Amino acid sequence: MINIPSTVKISLRALRVNKMRSALTMLGVIIGVGAVIAMLAVGAGASRQIEQQISSMGSNLIMVLAGATTSGGVRMGVGTAIRLTTADAEAILKESPAVEDVAPVLSGTAQVVYGNLNWATGIIGTTPGMLNVRDWALSSGRPFTEQDVKSATKVCLLGQTVVDNLFGDTDPVGKIIRIKKIPFTVIGVLESKGQSPTGLDQDDTVQVPVTTAQKKLFGTHVPGMVRVIMVKARSSGEMAAAQRQITGLLRQRHRLGPNQEDDFTVRNLTQMMQVAEESTKVMAILLGTIASVSLLVGGIGIMNIMLVSVTERTREIGIRMAIGAKTWDIRTQFIIEALTLSLTGGIFGIAFGVGVSELLSFLMEWTTIIVPYSILLAFGFSGLVGIFFGFYPAYKASLLNPIDALRYE
Repeated sequence: MINIPSTVKISLRALRVNKMRSALTMLGVIIGVGAVIAMLAVGAGASRQIEQQISSMGSNLIMVLAGATTSGGVRMGVGTAIRLTTADAEAILKESPAVEDVAPVLSGTAQVVYGNLNWATGIIGTTPGMLNVRDWALSSGRPFTEQDVKSATKVCLLGQTVVDNLFGDTDPVGKIIRIKKIPFTVIGVLESKGQSPTGLDQDDTVQVPVTTAQKKLFGTHVPGMVRVIMVKARSSGEMAAAQRQITGLLRQRHRLGPNQEDDFTVRNLTQMMQVAEESTKVMAILLGTIASVSLLVGGIGIMNIMLVSVTERTREIGIRMAIGAKTWDIRTQFIIEALTLSLTGGIFGIAFGVGVSELLSFLMEWTTIIVPYSILLAFGFSGLVGIFFGFYPAYKASLLNPIDALRYE
């Protein structure tokens, strides 16, 4: 029967004899475990950031964009054939069962003035449905209404970036701003959403009724013209159905024949963002896999040192065998030594990995998230490395002939 406590004491005593060598041997495992934890933390942080950006765009979101024109055989690109209208948006909402809400958009840029301050920002002409489509709440004030849209009222909602630059700490609700020298009453402030997945500041915006944008700010070539229709499907499972219904309805409304191309583009924005999220997760796994290579290098270092230790302690092994130690006693001793090295390195490696993650977050301003499974994975893998690379030296030690071992100089 193997005396495990006694074997552990002998193994620890042997490691303490060569402290510097043991520390240097553990260094490879420390770096390996730390690298795995830090890389997975970076990957998890990137995934979390993309998830937040996706949620900020709105759930179950579909974009209907104006199509492309062709002039002299040259295709001019998406958005050049403006045939989308607010009537199309209303038809999509009424006749597409898979659609929950819509928000037609006519956008542009303009200088916004309040007092002696001014700010260039994006102006979005839309409908009350925008807040539902984009899951966008108000931090203060009220949204504009369908009556505001029908009457082309000069009211607006401000994004937080515009508020910060024009009003500072002053409450903007009820104040008058000027857009293209036209006075608008601020009736609400949008909650902050931060950056979009493309890096744009979503809070740098002013929302006005779409009819106000059409008639008083940007003008239109076609009555009711808009550039984009944002659509919210009833659920993620109905996204494909909503796309089919929208495509069929718009082709019918725009009187497109069977052989004619769509003069619009329907894009599943949520799906596109999810693809980006999946790519980030794959990258995180790749980073973790690359980092785990250093663990293998640390394991090879353990094996080399254990082989040296077997050679140095040949006489000791011979003495132990001569006084009754069995093959498994010798083998277990060296496996425990290797396991102790790797697990101790793993513990220090966890602290190193957490420290590197926090340092990256502080210095580089990266989002890093320490996930529990990465710590368990790295620590468990370090233990397996110790057993795997410690087995051969242990096996070699256990096969030594006691007489030859006692004669070894």
